[in-house]
Amino acid sequence: MARYTGPKTKIARKFGEAIFGDDKSFEKRNYPPGQHGNNRRRGKKSEYAIQLQEKQKAKYTYGILERQFRNLFKSARAAQGITGEVLLQLCESRLDNVVFRMGIAPTRSAARQLVSHRHITVNGELVNIPSYQLKAGDVVAVREKSKSLEAIEKSLSNSNHVYEWITWNDATKEGTYVSVPARIQIPENINEQFIVELYSK
Repeated sequence: MARYTGPKTKIARKFGEAIFGDDKSFEKRNYPPGQHGNNRRRGKKSEYAIQLQEKQKAKYTYGILERQFRNLFKSARAAQGITGEVLLQLCESRLDNVVFRMGIAPTRSAARQLVSHRHITVNGELVNIPSYQLKAGDVVAVREKSKSLEAIEKSLSNSNHVYEWITWNDATKEGTYVSVPARIQIPENINEQFIVELYSK
């Protein structure tokens, strides 16, 4: 299972956003990395650089590597609708992302670990593939044996996000992926049009 394992605060500083979640190190130094920090003169970015940066931001945000991301883009281009929007909807429909959105895990990487360690079920069946694509109406739940896990309990108690396309029942520790989110409902600060332009060259 390929995933990014490098430094996270450095990447967050590069984009000027805490894209990996709460990060105290980022809050202390929320300027670009490098020897000269804020004092370095940064020239105007080219169109290609802006497009590339937006693609990298989306990949790091959702924890997807290049080949998988390119395949998602091909699927989005083949689907009906606006390609950029469909691309983000496919990213949001990944099982690891929905586990994160439901508050079962505090970050997407933690959600990915929970899924791959067989703590999550979809429609009553164990699924250990983080990139599994959910469909509207799918029920995501914490496996019976895993409901008392301290990490899950802690994450759920700290979760206060409510998303219109997801329902969650704290008593049974299961939720429903009600519908594919519209672009306006997706909170990520990503300009998907730049990604479409980059891949369309």
